[in-house]
Amino acid sequence: MIFDCHTHLFGPGQFGGATLAAAKRAWGGDQELLVTPEIHWELVKDFAGAIVLAFDAPATGINVPNEYVAEYVAKHPGKLFGFASVDPNRENAPQLLETAVKELGLVGLKLGPIYQNFYPDAKEHFPLYAKAEELGVPILIHQGTSFVPEGYLDASRPAALDPVARAFPNLKILIAHMGHPWVDECIAVVRKNPNMYMDVSALGSRPWQFYNALVSAMEYGVTHKILFGSDYPFFTTERMIEALRNINALAERTALPRISEEIIEGILHRNTPELLGLV
Repeated sequence: MIFDCHTHLFGPGQFGGATLAAAKRAWGGDQELLVTPEIHWELVKDFAGAIVLAFDAPATGINVPNEYVAEYVAKHPGKLFGFASVDPNRENAPQLLETAVKELGLVGLKLGPIYQNFYPDAKEHFPLYAKAEELGVPILIHQGTSFVPEGYLDASRPAALDPVARAFPNLKILIAHMGHPWVDECIAVVRKNPNMYMDVSALGSRPWQFYNALVSAMEYGVTHKILFGSDYPFFTTERMIEALRNINALAERTALPRISEEIIEGILHRNTPELLGLV
């Protein structure tokens, strides 16, 4: 069974501001992005399970409350795992995370420097990482680019997480989207830090980048640290499965390297809850 490590909820009015405006410019259309618990469950009910992400990003207009995610995942124990989100710029960020874990039952932390406008290697944010390590919860972090003009692109390089990983060696960190477009930088950081991983979420929308990312991970010997995710609703679980299983299409009738079926199926069937300590 396949576990999706990267999915979102967006209730009414929770995906707005600068991010919604940028999404409309990038993709066209003028409808609000809406993913209710009912819509989300239809996506994941036939899979092994999923991580569901809250998102506290006032700088760019995203507000998916921890309580909203916690109420939903509590209805599907053992199948859905809720990750809290705390804006690291909040003065009481470590306490907010502790409340989300101990009182709401959430089991991870979602961060995104390009949406929350913070520098992950800045020492003022280390107490938040220390709290995550103390609580034994992993961090899933969007350490890569986005289309939101207001976001901090210079805060989004994967290498910025290396000081964090060195300071908190027991903290499990999952880099979303293999750090695109800095995929090789992401691979280098993940390879050197034992408790760091990366996911393939949404990379199916860029087949050439996706293919090259897996070739590079194969050459560096870190495909065992790649987790499967979709980034739903921006890309669906089904489409990511298809994209992964068709990853060698671009190499057909060429001398380009192939990704083995063992690697492909290994990513698809990785025991993410166990690897991240969720169970």
